[in-house]
Amino acid sequence: MHTRRLQTDRLTQQILEAGSGPLVLLIHGFPELSVSWRAQVQALADAGFRAVAPDMRGYGGTDKPSDTSAYGILDLVGDMVDLVRALGETSCVAVGHDWGAPVAWHCALLRPDLFRAVFGLSVPFQPRRPKGPPTAAMAALAKRAGLGQLYISQFQSPDAHEAFDADPATALRKAFHAYDGATPDGRQSTGFLPEGESFLSTIDDDASLPPWMSETHFREYVAAFSAGGFKGPLDWYRCLDANWAATAFLQDARIRVPAAFVVGERDPVRHYAGAHEAGLKDWAPDLRMQAVIPGAGHWIQQERPEEVNRLLLEFLRGL
Repeated sequence: MHTRRLQTDRLTQQILEAGSGPLVLLIHGFPELSVSWRAQVQALADAGFRAVAPDMRGYGGTDKPSDTSAYGILDLVGDMVDLVRALGETSCVAVGHDWGAPVAWHCALLRPDLFRAVFGLSVPFQPRRPKGPPTAAMAALAKRAGLGQLYISQFQSPDAHEAFDADPATALRKAFHAYDGATPDGRQSTGFLPEGESFLSTIDDDASLPPWMSETHFREYVAAFSAGGFKGPLDWYRCLDANWAATAFLQDARIRVPAAFVVGERDPVRHYAGAHEAGLKDWAPDLRMQAVIPGAGHWIQQERPEEVNRLLLEFLRGL
């Protein structure tokens, strides 16, 4: 397993890779890095696959464009297309977690010739709403439920990243704690923020690292986000409405390649994205696996690496 940087059409991307064989691309989410996939990279390499996990656009050792509009879904899918090409490959399986899952779903939706299968973790495919941009729908949902606002709505502010940049270690520790499966119900985040509160202020100051997160591993995250900041990662959220506008041509499109979806039973994201789990097969007709891991939270590939690896390899071997 080693790390290197390579030039694609538009970016210099840093990747973690190991193994040889059919290519499997591992796409991380927020606030993670390529190293979030170490257990999967090793397991895939041992099983005869070529595993590649990039630091995504705006993260870690990969380039960080300054313009918010550079973080749209079409750019993110384009980065993965460019990466596969730069690796000298002509096909791969896209695996995505958290924000990486929408990227992986859209890789399969837009380029089924290149991405021959898709494996989503934690965030199911969410089809484009014909009724209007997503941030308005999120605000209406929170208002109807009397729950203040969803943190994603708060992230739309152009200066929302400043609170994270002020103390990256505290921000990361709180985020990992609040979305972990080992965190008790009363201390997990629901994603909804009372009026006057921020994402970070709703999480207890004594939040501890999850049991799977070593201090050494945590320092890797702190170093990366201290150097690169949180603006790029939060710009992904700020492009949600622009993504909706740019993908009108995908309205009612379905994922036709083999697909799988795995989620943790105690993943807080299910509070606001879980409704899409039930109808997933309508949008991915070749859905071959849909699993819920008991007791697991959001950081599923790190919380439960053995179970995730078993399911992932089962899916890959069945292709």
